[in-house]
Amino acid sequence: VQLVESGGGSVQAGGSLRLSCAASGFTYSVYYMAWFRQAPGKEREGIASVDTGGVTRYADSVKGRFTISQDRAKNTLYLQMNSLKPEDTAMYYCAAALVCFRPPPLHPTHYNYWGQGTQVTVS
Repeated sequence: VQLVESGGGSVQAGGSLRLSCAASGFTYSVYYMAWFRQAPGKEREGIASVDTGGVTRYADSVKGRFTISQDRAKNTLYLQMNSLKPEDTAMYYCAAALVCFRPPPLHPTHYNYWGQGTQVTVS
């Protein structure tokens, strides 16, 4: 199983970034997917999730600014991040969960597979 994030970087406040997560080694279509982030000294935070039917869920901290999407044909998950703030600075991870309830969860304990992360720095 592999989840490989990309697209992180440094951006000024108010800017945008698009993260990607390429998945392989498991049946992507039956898994819920999510984005998490973790800043130094803080707990890992679930920020956006999507279930197999396309239902999405967002943390209040990113609602209206971030959009989760996926291309099932490419087994790829995306996170479009707009109006970035310094407090969005963190390592961002994608994750996959084999669950079947709604709304799609944002707690890390539900997620089976994790990527290595991509750093986002907002100044």
